[in-house]
Amino acid sequence: MKLVDLRKIAVRQQFRIRFQISNGLECIVNQHGVAQVPALHGIPDFNLEKELESVSQFLLEPAVADPKNPTPPRSLTRDELGAMADRSPVAAAADHEEE
Repeated sequence: MKLVDLRKIAVRQQFRIRFQISNGLECIVNQHGVAQVPALHGIPDFNLEKELESVSQFLLEPAVADPKNPTPPRSLTRDELGAMADRSPVAAAADHEEE
């Protein structure tokens, strides 16, 4: 799974995806597909794409909260999130076009 896959899920399904990177910082991919490390206040000394390779747990939060019916965040493994990316409507359409 690559950062672009997380961005697609976040945008298409309107989630914020959070995960911890090796130096203890947290990365958030927002519903606009922008990856942010809020605690970072300068030029990073790491590559986010490489950091993502070692991440095994992700937290999905709805980007738009419904105050009357709040949805709790979901914790997913790398495999579960990968399966979610494979089930996306655009991925299914692309598979169908190749046939």
